[in-house]
Amino acid sequence: MLTSIVGINWGDEGKGRMVDLLAQDYDVVCRYQGGNNAGHTVVNSSGKFILNLLPSGILRPEVVNIMGNGMVIDLEHLHKELGNLKNSGIKITPDNLKISNKAIICLPYHVKQDILEEERLEDMKFGSTRRGIAPVYGDKYLKKGIRMGDLLNEDKLKKHVEQIVEWKNLTISGAYKSTAFCSDDIYNWLLKYGKEFKEYICDVSLYLDSCIRENKKIMFEAQLGALRDIDFGIYPYTSSSSTIAAYAPIGAGIPGSKLDNTIGIMKAYSSCVGEGPFTCEMFGEEANALREAGGEYGASTGRPRRVGPFDVVASKYGVKVQGADILALTKLDILSYMDRIPVVTAYDINGKITEEFPIGSELDIAQPVIEYVDGWKCDIGKCRNESELPKATYDYIKYLEDKVGCKIKYVSVGAEREDYLIL
Repeated sequence: MLTSIVGINWGDEGKGRMVDLLAQDYDVVCRYQGGNNAGHTVVNSSGKFILNLLPSGILRPEVVNIMGNGMVIDLEHLHKELGNLKNSGIKITPDNLKISNKAIICLPYHVKQDILEEERLEDMKFGSTRRGIAPVYGDKYLKKGIRMGDLLNEDKLKKHVEQIVEWKNLTISGAYKSTAFCSDDIYNWLLKYGKEFKEYICDVSLYLDSCIRENKKIMFEAQLGALRDIDFGIYPYTSSSSTIAAYAPIGAGIPGSKLDNTIGIMKAYSSCVGEGPFTCEMFGEEANALREAGGEYGASTGRPRRVGPFDVVASKYGVKVQGADILALTKLDILSYMDRIPVVTAYDINGKITEEFPIGSELDIAQPVIEYVDGWKCDIGKCRNESELPKATYDYIKYLEDKVGCKIKYVSVGAEREDYLIL
């Protein structure tokens, strides 16, 4: 069975906690795109963990974790992330972590280029995390990347680095007038941070093929959400990779395989990090109350997230492009303080009411059409089945289910691994 866990909205939906929870039923968990520009927060009996690069199944010792060819990997960041987990008692070996030899390495000059471009754009910036993600994906498709498998041949790597750095400095020093990079420094950086990962690097396509032949269960974990997809998101305020479920087998390394089902993750309200249109956005004290209640600060950057009511228009679109079979609704407990809960049910675009998600200039001017539903004003954190939910809570879930047109199966009512119920 091949299952993809994907975000329905702008990211930060709680995918990590759901992967950590559902991984108990799977043999393999595979990250198939993205880098360390977003974080998955997982809370369990071992503590609180923020995972930027490692798959969220890494906290279950019986699960094999894959970092697929669709990822971009900052070795220095991965070194620190791996070290933090090992210091917390998490066992990580080549038996439960495998890194694709085709994954691209995010290098210091990618980070520098990302920063230089955001500074050049000033008020027109895209809200980049400044971690080199767009430049490294750009280099991948320019065929100027260095891949994880290159670390296994140091002599050939050195010559390759010299050629690549010479080319990259045409941009860094020539266009941006910044200090040029030294190829020896980049080569030594690769040796320093790459040496501990050599034993993890392999052809994961062969491994995943063998898993399929053995009828093992494979889960694919996405970063960010549908609205940050490079093709189907709010371009250009997107990530630089495909966050769509259909890309999972490709980014994992088994492009000939087909998904059996897709679980979409959406939050009981909306949140967004970075620039770009966010039609449902709240402001002022109303926004501050929701942000503080939900702890809405970026797991990777610490930046305050923009927040707003649940957005039916955006969520229905996300469900469609992700091809979601069922949904998980996260952070429902956060809304317990509200007397009335706002929901964005349509957009007003120059007086025209639409329930279809627009792309481009129309999205920039869209205004929210808001309905209110009754709140429940009590703690639901201990509820473990639907019969224990207040009627207003259950009605809210069914209201959202009807609006987005997809069944909600899982509902999280707290941050801990076991704080959930199945409908």
